[in-house]
Amino acid sequence: MKNSKVLLKMVTLAMFVALGVVISPILRVEGMCPMAHLINITCAVFMGPVYALICAVLIGIIRMMTMGIPPLALTGAVFGATLSGILYKVSKGKIIAAVLGEIIGTGIIGAIVSYPVMTYLWGKEGLTLFFYVPSFIMGTLIGGSIAYLLLKRLAATGMLRKIQDSLNGTDEVKKNTEKVS
Repeated sequence: MKNSKVLLKMVTLAMFVALGVVISPILRVEGMCPMAHLINITCAVFMGPVYALICAVLIGIIRMMTMGIPPLALTGAVFGATLSGILYKVSKGKIIAAVLGEIIGTGIIGAIVSYPVMTYLWGKEGLTLFFYVPSFIMGTLIGGSIAYLLLKRLAATGMLRKIQDSLNGTDEVKKNTEKVS
């Protein structure tokens, strides 16, 4: 039973990574990738902060290697994905907390971290400390809104609980699933 749960988690993670790579070019401009935020939040809610971080790193590396995307693919994802999962867990399953985690983690922290990475490691000139904040926040608002609507609908139909239960086990889901009112 335990091996099948681990296998299911690995397959689900692989599907999130594949989906993230495929849909990331939708609405993408440098510094704004809304579909990545949709994947980050959904993965965080389904699987938790560690898996969301792993997913964001893998998607970022694949996008950088295959699509020639700058390191923004990593700096713009890892903080938001992780904070999304942490805030979802700490809030005992509030979807809005996961969205806010992505907005704060990517829109503010990731955007500010992107400045030295792009300036000193990538050699981009003319940037300021807050250069990426507006586009990162806009991207997280778009992707976060889509994720929020998707996850609320899944919660309303009971599917969110079933998915989380199949991935994490009944006890953890009861503690972390948002109650639909």
